[in-house]
Amino acid sequence: MRPAHLALAVLVAAVWGVNFTVVEIGLDHFPPLLFSALRFLVAALPAVFLVGRPKVAWKWIVAVGLVLGVAKFGLLFVGMDAGMPAGLSSLVLQIQSVFTAGIAFAVLGERPTRIRLLGMAVALAGIGVAAADEGASGSLGAFALVIAAAACWGASNVLTRKASPPDALNFMVWVSTVPVLPLLALSLLTEGPSRDLAALRALDWQGVGTVGYVAWVTTVFGFGAWGWLLRRHPASTVAPFSLLVPVFGMTSAALFLGEPVSGPRWCAAALLVGGVALTSLAPAGRAARQAARPAAEPAVQPDGTVPTLVHPVDVPAPERTRAGS
Repeated sequence: MRPAHLALAVLVAAVWGVNFTVVEIGLDHFPPLLFSALRFLVAALPAVFLVGRPKVAWKWIVAVGLVLGVAKFGLLFVGMDAGMPAGLSSLVLQIQSVFTAGIAFAVLGERPTRIRLLGMAVALAGIGVAAADEGASGSLGAFALVIAAAACWGASNVLTRKASPPDALNFMVWVSTVPVLPLLALSLLTEGPSRDLAALRALDWQGVGTVGYVAWVTTVFGFGAWGWLLRRHPASTVAPFSLLVPVFGMTSAALFLGEPVSGPRWCAAALLVGGVALTSLAPAGRAARQAARPAAEPAVQPDGTVPTLVHPVDVPAPERTRAGS
């Protein structure tokens, strides 16, 4: 990988990691479901008029939009609003790779290898350590919401695998159109129109900046750049950079939000990142390789708010290189 491409991969991981801190700041300005709805609205418009028509069946766009956009991001934002720290959220959300492997086994018949099973066990041990640490000082309910968000992300990964979108950015933009109205409806029902209107009336530049970051920087730039890298390098070369996301997430939360990072949390981080690496980067089983052969370039996105359509290491892609890259 060229130095410029290497720098771009690290930049995308940083953008996605810092995103959790930006979301935490945005939740001071908006109710969580309204914030999530605005994120998808701004990500979809005006991009939906620039990316062309959808290149996969609408059933996949709607399914991923509901599971990823409404369920995953709705649960994540509500969990963070309920007290789940930004840095810890960036770490815990990576357990989605374990959910992805489990759902792929149940739905697609992709039997995990022994190395992947070991990785899943190590990652789950990290979740246990993180839960024990959070339970001592934080909200286990909020922690459970982020775990549920990771499960929904895993389900959306498998749905995207089935959809096999040929253009990741086109797919993500169209997926972003689906959650807007459901999230707005849920916000009105659960957060109340008076709270939503008060947030919009009190909108300031910081609030605008958080929406712009999570929509345009994290989603449009991050997702587009990651897809660009995947078109020029093998997925096995690009995917490991996603493991930097929780590093940037925890670091930015500590620097900008003053979140402490305890010894047990560092232990949980080591177990989770190591387990996810084993789960995600281990050679795929025969069924997974056969299922991947006809698939198009995967849509990928490892960030927690964002455009994280599919974690890049969850969906095998043909190993392609371009001359001179």
